[in-house]
Amino acid sequence: MFSTLRNAWKVADIKKKMIYTLMMLFVYRIGATVTVPGVDVVYVGNEVNKYALGGFIDLFAGGALSNFSLFALGIMPYITASIIMNLLTMAIPALERMSKEGPEGRKKIASITRYAGVGLGLIQAIGVLAIFGDSALLELGTPIIINKITIVLCLTAGTALIMWIGELITENGVGNGISLIIFINIISRLPGAAYASVASIFMGAPVTSLIIILVAALAIITGITFIDLGERRIPVQYAKRVIGRKIYGGQATHIPMKINQSGVMPLIFAMTLLQFPTMIMGFMAPETRAGYDAVMGADKPLYLVVFALLIFFFTFFYSQATFNPVEVSKNLQQNGGFLPGIRAGKPTSDYLHKILVRVTLFGAIFLALVATIPTGVGAVAGVSSPFGATSLLIMVSVSLETTRQLESQMMMRHYKGFLK
Repeated sequence: MFSTLRNAWKVADIKKKMIYTLMMLFVYRIGATVTVPGVDVVYVGNEVNKYALGGFIDLFAGGALSNFSLFALGIMPYITASIIMNLLTMAIPALERMSKEGPEGRKKIASITRYAGVGLGLIQAIGVLAIFGDSALLELGTPIIINKITIVLCLTAGTALIMWIGELITENGVGNGISLIIFINIISRLPGAAYASVASIFMGAPVTSLIIILVAALAIITGITFIDLGERRIPVQYAKRVIGRKIYGGQATHIPMKINQSGVMPLIFAMTLLQFPTMIMGFMAPETRAGYDAVMGADKPLYLVVFALLIFFFTFFYSQATFNPVEVSKNLQQNGGFLPGIRAGKPTSDYLHKILVRVTLFGAIFLALVATIPTGVGAVAGVSSPFGATSLLIMVSVSLETTRQLESQMMMRHYKGFLK
């Protein structure tokens, strides 16, 4: 990975994109430190750390929630809007036709998703303010309703600004902007977490706990890398065709079907949906919220089971959305390609669908186990890690995906083709 970054830095165009990406992430981190006016940050920080799920959400917000900054809601409203639009596109024929209209149709859907993201951000801002209550507000000499409206508008504007930054990174930078924002949020907590872990050793914590955490993290990173790079190669043969005096085709290739086809998106989608009950709890009594956290805390068995089931659902959903066996079979048939031993047409699409289900099932099981088992075992054994397996999975997957994009861009610029 480091050699790829070093080589990419030597290419002028890619260097500009890398600098642009870093600058936009720097702007985002500045916004994550700007506190919303009229809020008692100390009280909010104590309330966030009081509940396990609050600390879990704050981890993926880069500490913006405990600081109640402009970006306290994070990128989750936009991701939730994307989930809703993807589901509606499959259910509503008008949206499905719009998605197949090419770039213009995708622009319309992206515009609708942005408006939906801002609307969800407004709802979540009201929910967050309701969770903390009037105790989190400072006396500014203005009516309390004005203070609340200002806070809600600031949080909603922060959501819109995060969406804009993420889309700019995707269009003009390197990598997926949304994934990189979540990645930088997790990385920003690394120095504080490392300091806390070392300080706990000097405070009398057993050294074996730190060793167990490091060994487990290394094992998880190794497994994630191995699975993320793994793929099932389906052989494809192209028939020879004579056009004029030339012979075309006849070569053999393969269709790469990745084991982890969906990347980290199922994890992000699952975590986003699990935040909705937390927002709803904001309108309930404090005793109800405490009871909910006792049952659906980030390290509770019921939460882990629901989390695993959502990961399964979104892994299959995302794989079906990114790889369509019917279209692949049709394209192969139109270009004279076929799978050895498989008839063209429906038998080919059925075979590809069967392979896709098997590969996706393995990837879903892997994601669910990595996201839930280490957290559950750590809770039972009493070993707490500053970074869960889910955080490691996101960091490693985003790093590998960004590295692959850099490699593909360098390959495009160094490809000589047939003319030298």
